[in-house]
Amino acid sequence: MAIKIEKKIVSYNLVSEEDKAKAAEAKTQESSANVIQLGEPLSRPDKLVGNTYKIKTPVTEHALYITINDVVMNEGTPQEHRRPFEIFINSKNMEHFQWIVALTRVMSAVFRKGGDVTFLVEELKSVFEPSGGYFKKGGKFVPSLVAEIGEVVEQHLQEIGMLKKPGLDEHQQKLVEEKKAEYLEKHAKPGEEVNDEGYPKGAQLCKKCNTKASIIMDGCLTCLNCGESKCG
Repeated sequence: MAIKIEKKIVSYNLVSEEDKAKAAEAKTQESSANVIQLGEPLSRPDKLVGNTYKIKTPVTEHALYITINDVVMNEGTPQEHRRPFEIFINSKNMEHFQWIVALTRVMSAVFRKGGDVTFLVEELKSVFEPSGGYFKKGGKFVPSLVAEIGEVVEQHLQEIGMLKKPGLDEHQQKLVEEKKAEYLEKHAKPGEEVNDEGYPKGAQLCKKCNTKASIIMDGCLTCLNCGESKCG
């Protein structure tokens, strides 16, 4: 590409190969300085603490054992807390071995990177199995095996204090129990009051907590598990 010089040349200088190398190095350092680092990966201590959770689903022949190990941060200080460091999933069932190993390695890398890892819960729980999910004990619908792994991660984060445990307060729980008793008194036949999960037979699936616990009370669909109501 030709460049037209409009002004008089008053001086000039020759650029050596060494000068070009220095200029390229300076440019590289400037680019590196503009990169935002998410934080240094956590180093693995000699000892980790953790929990192991067992899940048995109708889509797997054998149970899955999920182990989440935590690193203790600021040990011995008022700011001491636990955060997840790595996750392992073991099972006799080899059908899902490949993607489970890949999933746990990626999740462990995210854990070690530090920062807020709670987003993994919603990402995993939003995975749906194309052929349909399943109901587990308690009447709760699970859209996929990956989603149930997400629920285990959520439970663990709640136990170590990284997530707040959901639930009804004392007043809300009392109100739900009153509605349940009132419904059973009016609509249930003797011997057919509740199903195996403890909710009225014929209860619908609640879209909020995915549990078959929603009933029509006073013309309003109300969940007897989480308290969700279409009438507010």
